[in-house]
Amino acid sequence: MTDLCSPTFDQLSTALGFSCAEAGGLVEVRNPLALENWTLPVLEFTIVLGSVLALVFAILRWRRNGDPTTLALWFGATAYLFVIEPPLYFPAAFGIEEHVDTMFAHNVFTVDFLWGRLPLYIIAIYPLMATLAFELVRMLGVFRKYGVLVGAVCVGFVHHAFYEIFDQLGPQLRWWEWSTTNPVNQPMFDAVPLPSVVVFAALWPMSLALCVQFFVGRHIDRGRTFTGLELVWRTIVIGLLASAGTFILPIPATVLGMESTTVRGFLYAAEIVLVTLVSIPVLARQWSRLRGGTSDVPAYSNDFVRVYSVVYLGVMGLLWATALPDYLAAVDGVTGNGDPLGNIWYTIACFAIAILCVTATFTVPRSSVDGHGPVTGERAPHAVR
Repeated sequence: MTDLCSPTFDQLSTALGFSCAEAGGLVEVRNPLALENWTLPVLEFTIVLGSVLALVFAILRWRRNGDPTTLALWFGATAYLFVIEPPLYFPAAFGIEEHVDTMFAHNVFTVDFLWGRLPLYIIAIYPLMATLAFELVRMLGVFRKYGVLVGAVCVGFVHHAFYEIFDQLGPQLRWWEWSTTNPVNQPMFDAVPLPSVVVFAALWPMSLALCVQFFVGRHIDRGRTFTGLELVWRTIVIGLLASAGTFILPIPATVLGMESTTVRGFLYAAEIVLVTLVSIPVLARQWSRLRGGTSDVPAYSNDFVRVYSVVYLGVMGLLWATALPDYLAAVDGVTGNGDPLGNIWYTIACFAIAILCVTATFTVPRSSVDGHGPVTGERAPHAVR
């Protein structure tokens, strides 16, 4: 694989403590106790376990309730991953090295694929995060009350809060290393590229949620069922169109800001502000309606998402707490070990939003048989064709 070790990736991998030229093969398994630091296996276990459980509960919901929405979401997010990520790891192999240099390098974890480029937990984090955000918004009845587009915007907002808690911490704990000289990563928001804060934390899940709800969710809400074949082709379309949406939604920033990092940064920030301005009043009003019993949206529950959201936030809170001493002792945004810092105030705001969203789902009416009963008030359990 030395022919695919670009100078940038080699530099980033060396900074993380491993050699690009010697990084495994298609699959490599390591001792979790021999990784860069103890936070890596803790993160890996939390994300992989959550993703597997999300898949199990999605299958159970489909078989017991005839509702494949979360299953389409899980596989749609995974399909999106395999469309988007490989070109970022191997730009030369895809013939785009003149336009897109290596943007980042993941550290090596217990299980890695593609010569140290793709940790198993990265495969798992896409469907897990998407499931948590989508189902939290769905439990608050936003899709049923406000429609596909507004619901998708709210998913992007909630996902952004959950993801940035993780994204702002990763560089300090050496979960990955960004190429800060790459123009595509500019402008930087402390240790994290602003394009990542906006595109990968908010816009891609928004695109995915829109496609899932349009092709599957809204039909399920109306009582329709899908055969396995119908679900397969719809899920494939969801993955492909969600990928296209990731390029379309940031166009104001990528095109209009092409010649100016300042303009690009302003437009990226404007996009996340717009998502926030739409989502906060919608989520607050719908939660208030549900609490007050004035909403006409049938109750919907997902106990797995309620519980695992708490687990995720608890683990991330622990990891942040253990990172605080080095954070507070850092000088000029860099720890004594030479690791860059994320923005702690932004992280605190994201923690607050995520906690409020999860808490809200514990205070609203639940479906008749929580987590396994009818998906809405209009549908009863039935056999899946």
